[in-house]
Parts: sequence; C-alpha cells; structure tokens
Amino acid sequence: MTSTVGLPDTAQAAAPTVATIPTANPASDAPNAGAAQGKPRVFDVDCVLSYQLAGASDFLFQIHALNGRDQEVLSESLTLVPAIPVHVYQDPTQGHRFMRLQAQAGSFELRYQARVRRTPELIDLNAVEAPIADLPDDILHNLMPTRYCESDVLSHAAQKLFGGLPRGHSRVVAVCDWIHANVDYQVGTSNATTTALNVFTQRAGVCRDFAHLGVTFCRALNIPARLVVGHARFDEPPPDFHAVFEAWLGGRWVLFDATRMAPLDELVRIASGRDAKDVAFATIYGPAVMTAMSPLVNEVL
Repeated sequence: MTSTVGLPDTAQAAAPTVATIPTANPASDAPNAGAAQGKPRVFDVDCVLSYQLAGASDFLFQIHALNGRDQEVLSESLTLVPAIPVHVYQDPTQGHRFMRLQAQAGSFELRYQARVRRTPELIDLNAVEAPIADLPDDILHNLMPTRYCESDVLSHAAQKLFGGLPRGHSRVVAVCDWIHANVDYQVGTSNATTTALNVFTQRAGVCRDFAHLGVTFCRALNIPARLVVGHARFDEPPPDFHAVFEAWLGGRWVLFDATRMAPLDELVRIASGRDAKDVAFATIYGPAVMTAMSPLVNEVL
C-alpha cells in the first residue's frame, strides 16, 4: 500500500525502520471453554496512519490485533517513517496492547501489518442474562454508567422500550434492532464528546455512537456490556476502525453490531473497554494533525 501523503525529500528524510514488536501473551480474557466454534478464517491487516506535526508530539496507539480470545496473531510487523523508538505495553487483564512513541516536527507515518486467524464462537440464541448476584467480580464494573454511556440517565427509556421483553439474547437483538431502525448513520453528526444520551436525542451518529447506545441500554437493563474496537472491512464509509459492543450472556461475552455494516465474524479485535475513552486507536499530546488513515482488512483465501 502506498501512502497518500508525501514525505520529505529523500535527501532529508530519515530512513524507515521496522520496529520489533514484543510477542504478545495470550489474552487472559479467554472465551468460554465449552462454546462451540465456527470455521477458522485468516485475515491480513494493513493499517497506515499518517500525520503532520507542527512540533514534538507524544502518541498512544491501540492498533495491534489482540492475541487471544477467538483470534491468534500469526505474524505482525511495524514500519515507521522516520525511524522512531517505540514502547509496546500489554494490558495484563485483557491482553490488548498500547504503543507509545514521541515524534518530532514534520511528517510521520506508521504502517502496522498482521496476519490473524479467527475462530469465532457460534451464536447461542438461547443464551440467558445472569442475575446480578451471579455475575463474576471482574464483570460487575461493566454495569456502571460511564462518561459516554449514561445508563442511569437512560434507565427509564430503556425499561420502557425493552423492559417487558423476554430476557436473554433476543432482548439484546431487540436493542440492536431499535438502534438500527431509529438512529441514522451520518458521518459528521457527532464528535469526540458525543455521548449515548446525545445520540438518543439527536437520532444520528457513527459506529462508535451506535455502540455506545447499545452498551448504555444493556447496562440500564442490568446486562453487563462493553465497547469493542477492531479492524473491519465494509463498503461505506471509506476504510476506518470499527466499533461494536459486547453483552454478557450465557456466562460469556457476545458481540453485537447495531450498524450492521460489517460481518462480526470478520472483525479483527483490537481492544475492549467501558467506553471509547478506553479504546481510542490514537491519543495525541501535541500539535499533530492526521493527514491520512487507511486501516484495511482482507481475507486470505
């Protein structure tokens, strides 16, 4: 893949470097050992991010494919232009990885490539909701309202819309159906401060907003839920990272996507968290502007 952003003249530009990525340990947030699995599929991730910096800037990236749960990282590489030291840290509880670096003024580009085998768990349409008393200790915090998911504020609306429905997998499907039917996917209608309450009011947003509203409704119904981001492929809009959500059903995490933009069994997971502030693909401290983004995913046939 060729970046769409010009780099400095060859005579002035630092040579690219292929950074060493520490081998990731399998995620401790493992799938249910008794869950039925689908056919393994292999995907190639090719993610290019380009920036223009007016001064020194610090970056925190979450773009590495998760090694664990229903997927295995077979190989990966990271190329940086210009050559910049990086530090990669793996979260000890969920296994997702953070990459830290500092770049100086000028152009900066990174390219992350990975080959990932996905063996998704089959959907259990009869999965039940767990009573709060039976929830594992490490799941409880996924019931709480957060900055972007005001489940306490939207509790009345959630109960009115979904409180009378049969509990279990079908109720979360009903949540997704309602969001898909009542919220328009419109780029530019939300920003970094848009919350689930804003989306519920304005009835428009992007994948992150759809996922936040799904998480919020589930929590308001006493179903633990969390945001998930990953590499995905879809026709519209142009290539981007994708946000979906998971609900705790049948003793495990189950993926849902109210946008219906990309098949869930093709999502290459990056990270999960309470809301978008936990799983942003890039957090920047300094005068840096993104000039191009192209996270691509293709199945290896």
